[in-house]
Amino acid sequence: MFRQILLAAGVALAASAVSLPVLAQAKGPIIGVSWSNFQEERWKTDEAAIKAAIEKVGGTYLSADAQSSPAKQLTDVESLIARGAKALIVLAQDAQAIRPAVQKAVDEGIAVVGYDRLIEIPQAFYLTFDNVEVGRMMAREIVKAKPEGNYVFIKGSSADPNAGFLYQGSVEVLKAALDGGKIKNVGEASTDGWLPANAQKNMEQILTRNANKVDAVIAANDGTAGGAIAAMAAQGLAGSVPVSGQDADRAALNRIALGTQTVTIWKDARELGRTAAEIAIKLAGGAKLTEVAGAASWNQGPAKQAMTALFLKPVPVTQDNLKLVIDAGWAPKSVVCQGVAAGKVKACD
Repeated sequence: MFRQILLAAGVALAASAVSLPVLAQAKGPIIGVSWSNFQEERWKTDEAAIKAAIEKVGGTYLSADAQSSPAKQLTDVESLIARGAKALIVLAQDAQAIRPAVQKAVDEGIAVVGYDRLIEIPQAFYLTFDNVEVGRMMAREIVKAKPEGNYVFIKGSSADPNAGFLYQGSVEVLKAALDGGKIKNVGEASTDGWLPANAQKNMEQILTRNANKVDAVIAANDGTAGGAIAAMAAQGLAGSVPVSGQDADRAALNRIALGTQTVTIWKDARELGRTAAEIAIKLAGGAKLTEVAGAASWNQGPAKQAMTALFLKPVPVTQDNLKLVIDAGWAPKSVVCQGVAAGKVKACD
């Protein structure tokens, strides 16, 4: 591991040496973005929005992909600092592991925006959608489809506080039914790295333990939903068991049209990315966290730290309102409706 860190640092320093003379000519602020990974479709949408907002003010966009490695993300952040970033947008792979790099940045006067995932350091701004509400939305739609029976919870990464917020919101909605026995929790598992393959393995094991007697699945995002649905498809259950997700990935929207996924929560990544860039630019210019429009005090993280945060509003998407994402230009009708028989789904007619 130490050797890997040294190698990554060497690459970062080499990149720094090449890039610094060019970056010195930038008219606007230099904004560095540390991505946890690019395995999921949605981060590319976020990136495009961030880049556009930075370039609009003549700034420079720098980025690094940690490729799901907490160790690499540490060196990525240090590299972005070395390359002249005046503000950082950080999508944390591991909320705890990233703390030293973020603390170093804020100690050096570099603004940090914790992007969509909480980094519980009070000097960092926290921007996300209301993830507890996302959890509530998922549970509300699933309980509409299946008000009682055996429920499975395919949770997100245990290293990501968002996974806890989502689960918290879902259980809040289901609590009375769980307490009363109408709904039974027959299995729950965290998904390492949010990887669909890990979600599929978890779902396979839960199906085996329950002899396939599963009535509903609350999956934490569209990737984990896809993994859970793949496991159920192998058992002939796909389409008969309601499944939640979030992110409104194109594959998930198509699954909703086809009837194998019940709901996804649309968190318009274009809005999130643009807002993150605008906040980073403002903070790079010397503004205080509390001067960000719409910012509020928030202390509901695991450590109850006093944070400055901004929460955007999510929207649940089902077959009934699929047209919403098509009309908004989020996903083309040809992709959403691929393979859907005529007359089956109104948005696809």
